[in-house]
Amino acid sequence: MASDTHRSAYKRILLKLSGEALLGARSYGIDPDVLAGYAREIETIVERGIEVAVVIGGGNIFRGVRTAHAGMTRAHADYMGMLATMINAMALQDALEQAGLQTRLQSSIKMEEIAEPFIRRRAIRHLEKGRVVIFGAGTGNPYFTTDTAAALRALEIEADALLKGTRVAGIFSADPEADPDAKMYDEIAGDEVIRRDLRIMDITAFTLCRESKLPILVFNVNEPGNLQSIVSGERIGTVVHWNENPAAAT
Repeated sequence: MASDTHRSAYKRILLKLSGEALLGARSYGIDPDVLAGYAREIETIVERGIEVAVVIGGGNIFRGVRTAHAGMTRAHADYMGMLATMINAMALQDALEQAGLQTRLQSSIKMEEIAEPFIRRRAIRHLEKGRVVIFGAGTGNPYFTTDTAAALRALEIEADALLKGTRVAGIFSADPEADPDAKMYDEIAGDEVIRRDLRIMDITAFTLCRESKLPILVFNVNEPGNLQSIVSGERIGTVVHWNENPAAAT
């Protein structure tokens, strides 16, 4: 299929998906309709020649931090959370392949029967060949979130942007699901995000992006067509920028 990247805003992206989003209307596990929807959205941009890597969380199955707070050793809980991300990654891989896409699953923890080990150059080569690369098992280390894994992998593969898919339209001044008066920002400076303590990502992930000036775009991944609109350059969601003296968001 002919590439359409000359009319796209990005050549290579890292898409971060939350595990909780896979719940759909369920209280636990994976909603196959949500999974199929994500596969369709990714397919639309791969067909345009966009190189796509994905990091997906595991909160629909297991949350390490929450369990650690309930009494389990944090490191042990985090490793269990990494395994949960692999379940979601394998499910997404299957959905993408059923949609006709070529994929590769790479894991930060050795699981030779189901995934390749994470090797930066190999991941980049897969992307160059048009394969969707899914990164599982977080960073492979406890005490780091999948947000941090997404930022790290995005930098390692030299992605043009980190796109964080959420269930709300973008970054708001407060939780829009709790505060109907919350204001959405079309764009916001990274330092302003920190000053306002908006918590769109954990601080380690955010710092990695800030130091390398990697653009972050937060958008509603559950709205059909949003992903394709973003790579076309349309203003969807909220852009976090890293200008030296950005105008403060109001």
